[in-house]
Amino acid sequence: MSGSDELVALYDLGGTAVGAAVRSRVRAENLWHAAGVVLVRSSDGNSVYVHLRTPTKDVYPSTWDCWAGGIVAAGETPEDCARRELAEELGVHGVELQPLFVHITDDGTIRCHNFAFEARWDGPFVHQPSEVVEGRWLTLEELRSWLEDPESRFVPDGRLGALEWFRREDALGRTEALRDDRQ
Repeated sequence: MSGSDELVALYDLGGTAVGAAVRSRVRAENLWHAAGVVLVRSSDGNSVYVHLRTPTKDVYPSTWDCWAGGIVAAGETPEDCARRELAEELGVHGVELQPLFVHITDDGTIRCHNFAFEARWDGPFVHQPSEVVEGRWLTLEELRSWLEDPESRFVPDGRLGALEWFRREDALGRTEALRDDRQ
């Protein structure tokens, strides 16, 4: 089945699975759907793995992202999707996924509940050539700088999700403490 014919889960505004439709219809009609996305951090938590999307991606081609993930298939849970996409895109298998939060994207072209997870992994990474051009580690400070720079080529919903992640981490005092330790 081609990507546009893939059967994906439909969600309602509240974030509950309510049916299924082919991916091409979800895109064409801007239907609510969901994604499972994973932030990969180094085992010490000081770095995040980012990757450059291929120019052939159907949304946000040739942009950087810190979330490995994709659309939830019909009959799949967001966690199962996140685990599958992490393995497909970055070659990461057998890691524990920690649920983080759900970030909603509704920008006029995409309506999606992004179920966010975190994994700790130091590598190796095996990129899926049809989806990932390259990848690299960024420190938390470097990632924050990329996200705060409106000129950086970063996936828009990924940027908002990562900024939300930083907001929550800052509220808990975790990333601020890291920043203080390095000064």
